[in-house]
Amino acid sequence: MWGKTVVGLLTGLAALGLAASARAQDYPARSITVIVPFAAGGPTDIVARIVSDHMSKTLGQQLVVENVVGAGGTTGVTRAMRAAPDGYTIVMGHLGTQAAAPSLYPNLAYNPTVDFLSIGMVAGTPVLILAKKDLPAKDLKEFVTYVKANVDKLNQAHAGIGSVSHITCLLLNSLLGVKPTAVPYNGTGPAMNALVGGQVDYMCDQIVNAVPQVNAGTIKAYAIGTPQRNPALANVPTSAEAGLPAFQASAWNALFAPKGTPQPIVDKLSAALDKALSDETTRKRLLELGSDIPEGPRRGQQPLAALVKSEIEKWTPVIKAAPGN
Repeated sequence: MWGKTVVGLLTGLAALGLAASARAQDYPARSITVIVPFAAGGPTDIVARIVSDHMSKTLGQQLVVENVVGAGGTTGVTRAMRAAPDGYTIVMGHLGTQAAAPSLYPNLAYNPTVDFLSIGMVAGTPVLILAKKDLPAKDLKEFVTYVKANVDKLNQAHAGIGSVSHITCLLLNSLLGVKPTAVPYNGTGPAMNALVGGQVDYMCDQIVNAVPQVNAGTIKAYAIGTPQRNPALANVPTSAEAGLPAFQASAWNALFAPKGTPQPIVDKLSAALDKALSDETTRKRLLELGSDIPEGPRRGQQPLAALVKSEIEKWTPVIKAAPGN
């Protein structure tokens, strides 16, 4: 009897394996939803649409971007975590949703290192210190002096608790020893619109969202939080050049699948992403926005999984030490 039971069990497992293999072989048979956990028009949305366009051609099915806003991106990521693990719902996570959120949301519904499988890094996005165009400060040193002297009257925009714009300005404000009035928006796109309109005084934002506005002169860029200047905004000094070397901030966007997604399906998605990042037209679109495209050893599933763990370790003490946290 036991022998028949074991044989039956093994047969059942084999059948399940064959079924999973068949599903993976036929994948994708319909369109794939890419959840972007922020509003349309923001940096994560822009990057997602650029790579999804090329991945659609490779996979032979449309990748449809769905913007799911709320709670600093965690609403959309939670929806992705709860989706069927069949490869038809994936998510464009980033520094905020996958690394900062565990420290900021004590009741977070997901564990970034457990509930998701890494598909691959899409693009690094350096962070800029930005201000409305008529803020009096001409450079970063003047900005620091001005903020310290007028903090009680200043408003700082961000895209929600746990967003990149939120946590990187936590770092900035911590370095300056200030706590301005923070104004949350449902995404970096709306936050940028408020900065352009002069409704808020300053913000920290990813370069992807800022290049057109800086070049048009509708906002000011005081510094970029990377060791080197960025070709997309070559006139903007690094934070070290501008006098605040401790402000080092570069975000990233990456694709993830819900835990339990068959490995062959994840591999197909990874291969399609890799092909997109090697395509000259796609690269040009990303580079023009100031993105840092991962090369060689920085690409793929394992490097991304390692990055998420290291970023959680990096940002947790920054967040916990920030004023008001």
